[in-house]
Amino acid sequence: MRCMEIPAETHRDGDLTLTRWRPADRAALTAAVGGSLDHLRPFLIWVAGGYTDAEAAEFLALTAKRWESGESCEYAVRAGPDLAGGIGVMTRDGGVEIGYWLARGFVGRGLITRAVRLLTAEAFRLGAGYVEIKHDERNVRSGAVPARFGFTKVRTEPAEKPLAPSCTGTNQVWRLVRTPCSVPAAP
Repeated sequence: MRCMEIPAETHRDGDLTLTRWRPADRAALTAAVGGSLDHLRPFLIWVAGGYTDAEAAEFLALTAKRWESGESCEYAVRAGPDLAGGIGVMTRDGGVEIGYWLARGFVGRGLITRAVRLLTAEAFRLGAGYVEIKHDERNVRSGAVPARFGFTKVRTEPAEKPLAPSCTGTNQVWRLVRTPCSVPAAP
């Protein structure tokens, strides 16, 4: 995130670990996404046609380039030894945007809530002026995460096309602005 300094490659909170994606994660990524297609497909266009090992390899190569360029920093979300999902912090003008997904078997355990808290704190520590989270207006579960931390819903905006099957084409945009007290506490 060159809008800030380079973040840590690993973050921990109890059994939750965020690690920078590595080529060695390919098989686990392919399995996690492939085993969750019905769960992910409604809101994520990148799984609309399935998810192959080649696509995982391409994603991992791209994340390495984006990390080095400062465009984004993307992490594997791990629950103990298991790959549970992914989370990324993307550079924006004056701040960052966080995006996330979880494999089917890891939903409802607070993992993304904790991951967002860790990365929001890291973004503010490194100088981001704000953190945003965007989600389709039908994706209520994704919207619950920023709401828990006191992010403010600041606008709606058209989603980029093509759209995933359940998407309306309208994103809700939540924002938390850095202040001396803006690092979210655990819910």
